[in-house]
Amino acid sequence: MQAITAIAIFSAGYFFGTQDIAAPKRLTAQDGADALSKDATDRIREAMTALSTAREVLEAEGRYTAVTKGVNCFAISVGGVDARADLEKNRGVDPETFAALYAGMAADDVADQLDKDEQGRLTYNGRVVRLYPISRLNALYKERLKFDGTAEDTGF
Repeated sequence: MQAITAIAIFSAGYFFGTQDIAAPKRLTAQDGADALSKDATDRIREAMTALSTAREVLEAEGRYTAVTKGVNCFAISVGGVDARADLEKNRGVDPETFAALYAGMAADDVADQLDKDEQGRLTYNGRVVRLYPISRLNALYKERLKFDGTAEDTGF
């Protein structure tokens, strides 16, 4: 009788072990996004066109200098940044420039001077590329509030 019980327990354990019943679900970094509606797509295109127009004005006024490909929405939304000077003087860069540089979206003339250090950090001319200091980020986000019409009492 004990042998039958042992075989039954062993068989049940084997069966449930091969079925992955108790195994956790596989996790992925992000589920695939559903396709955007036509209205959402149209609105995003309109916003990007408006941002491109604002970029042209800021460039003409000397308030926007990018080191990445594409439109830097953050830089435009705060009234412009000089990402090239910030990068060359090792002052840190805005969040969107930082992300774009790590994503391989550097402008061609900048990409030639990018590398990684022994810890895997991105470097420009041998110096680690950093995000702006918190004080600068706070000031820029506060500046951004002037353009979006939200209340200025944000705790900055």
